Formats: sequence, structure tokens, C-alpha cells
Amino acid sequence: MGKLIKNHWARLIVLTAALYQIAAALQGFFWPKIFWDFLTTNLDPAVRPIPILQILNLLLGILALAWEWPLPVFAFAETAMHRSIEARLAVYPLSALAALLLYQGTNPGIYYLIGLGVYFWGFSEGEVVCPDPWGLPRRKNARIGHV
Repeated sequence: MGKLIKNHWARLIVLTAALYQIAAALQGFFWPKIFWDFLTTNLDPAVRPIPILQILNLLLGILALAWEWPLPVFAFAETAMHRSIEARLAVYPLSALAALLLYQGTNPGIYYLIGLGVYFWGFSEGEVVCPDPWGLPRRKNARIGHV
């Protein structure tokens, strides 16, 4: 059996979270609600009358979608930002926080936290993200022509 490549698994989880976050942000434009409104109403200005939190969730969801599934047209896959697990571990907690504040975004916030855990697991085991988006890491001592 093969070895589990955790950054590929985390990428799928974060892709799911990003798509769900975009949908939650769009739904939040029509039904603005803070998840924590049963505790306090101090956060209500973040969703109405100006939809700051919805716009932030939309932008962070699009950023995560572009980061995890880079299209070859934008040439983002060859950048150091795409190959950096550390950068993901720094940005995705902000995405999770923004998603968890919006009522419609609680599930993507939880998915982001799970994806962060898996990324951290892969990072702690020394995994690297390959330059090509769904590629496999090359072996150090691979001989060409031998199995």
C-alpha cells in the first residue's frame, strides 16, 4: 500500500471549505446574521448595514480556492507561496475565524480547522508541497529505468 500524502488530503478538505465558504458568504448577503448573536449584539455592524464580514468571507474563500487549485493560466503553482505549508498555517486560521463568525459559515470554519490539523500533521512529518499541483514528491535516490 502507498503512503498517505497529508497535504493532498488537507488540500481536498480546504477546497471543500473554500467552496462552502463562498456559498455561505453569498447566502449571508441575503440573510445577514452573526453566529454569536445569542450572546451579544455588538458584532451586528459587521454584517449590516455594510456587509463587511460577507465580503471578507467571499474574498478569503476565493483566495483559498485559487491557492489550493491553482489554474495554469495564472502561473500560481510555480510560486513559493503555493509550495509553502507554513503560509497556509498562517492564513487559514484567519479564514476559519471569519467563517466561524458568520452564521452560515460555521461548517466551513470547522472544515478549515480540520484541514489545518492535517496540514500541521504533514508539516510535522516533513512533507513538502510539489510545484505541480497534484504531483508526487520525487525520491532523492531514484534511478531512472529501475523499478
